[in-house]
Order: sequence, then C-alpha cells, then structure tokens
Amino acid sequence: MLGLFLWNCSGDVDTSRFTAEEYFEYALSSYNEEDYEVALREFESILLQYPGSTVSDDAKFYLGMTYFHREEYILAAYEFSKLISDIPASPFVPESQYMLAESYYQLSPVYQLDQQYTKKAIEEFQAFIDFFPTDEKVSEAEKKIKEMNAKLAEKEYNSAYIYEKMEYYNAAIKYYDYVAQTYHDTEIAPEALYRKIKVLFEKERITEALTDIAIFLQRYPNNSKAQELQKLEAEFTQNF
Repeated sequence: MLGLFLWNCSGDVDTSRFTAEEYFEYALSSYNEEDYEVALREFESILLQYPGSTVSDDAKFYLGMTYFHREEYILAAYEFSKLISDIPASPFVPESQYMLAESYYQLSPVYQLDQQYTKKAIEEFQAFIDFFPTDEKVSEAEKKIKEMNAKLAEKEYNSAYIYEKMEYYNAAIKYYDYVAQTYHDTEIAPEALYRKIKVLFEKERITEALTDIAIFLQRYPNNSKAQELQKLEAEFTQNF
C-alpha cells in the first residue's frame, strides 16, 4: 500500500522502495492509463532488476503489449516470442502466441509487396490453433489465416496474369496451377483454374485442359464459368 500511496500522491516515484510486485503494479497502472512511454521504461526496468521473479512473465507480456500499442510490432513480436521460449509454463503463453501472430499480421502489407510477414503471421496463427485448439480466439485466428491466404493467392494470381499477358505461357500455367492447388479454398482459386484452362487450350494442350475442366466442374459446379467450360468439354471431347 505504501507504494500505491507514493505514486498516487507524487510525480516523483521512488521505485527503489518497491517490491517486485509493487513495481509491477506501478508499471501496469501506467500501461492502463496508456502512458506507454513510462510503462515501457518501467517494465524493462523490472525485468533487469528482478529477473526470475514472480512477476517476470507478467512484465515481459505487458512489455510486448506496450510495444504493440506503440505500433512497434517487430519489438512486440520479439518479446512475445521470448516469453514463449523462456517461460513456457507461464499462463501468458497462449495469449503471447496469439499476440505474436497478431504482431506479424499488423506488419502484413498489401498483396503487391513482399509477403514474408504475411507468411509468418499465418505460421504463428496456425501454431496458436494447434497448441490451443479450445481457446476462444481460435475462430478469429482461423478468420485471419483465411484473409491472409487470400492475399497470398491474389499475389500469385497477379504474377500468373502478367506472365500470360507477356505470352510466357508455361510460367502462367505454373502460377495459375499453384494458386488453384495451394489456395483452393480462396475466392480467386476458380478464376486461376479457369485461366489455366484457357491458356492450355491456347497452347493446344487439350488433354490437360480437359482434365482441368473436369476438376473445375467437380470443385465449382455453381461457378459462373461452369456452363462455358461444359460446352468446351463437350466440343473438344467430340472432336478430340
């Protein structure tokens, strides 16, 4: 209580008089008041002064959260990762795993740019789901994985489309196929498979095109392109 009285009544807080627990409560009060500059300094100080104390994992978790709120996501990810590896028995591990993934998610750029952080976010969200399948945040993690997979699919599809327009047909086929197979549950997957089929016909690779039409019709029977492909299948099956 002495520590609480001191920081409530004075702007100059003598933290040297605090126990580890009192010091943490003081730092946490700054965090809760969104004074992240002070919180950052004090959580770091706690970890230096009281390594291995009962509040070490608390301080490390909230240090990560402080970096996160300051939008310093790389540093936040580092702190969450360190907590997970250094204090695996901490009750903060599930939330730290989620926030580790969330930090990378915040760094994920628009699809045209390099997607290393997107891939890292997917990896960490999947780890969260695998290790903590009953956690209430699993559904949100799954939603974000789906969102980021769609972004990766769009990037690969765009590459395929560029190759097609440049008449690099083999590369286009390869990229369209990658999207259709790897991201088959995204909205752009049917379009990728459709474009692949069209390029295969363009290159007179009829057998491959017919095989992919069958796959398309099985996967996406209600797609707007299905009727067109059925007609193509009938036409080329009769004449092939």
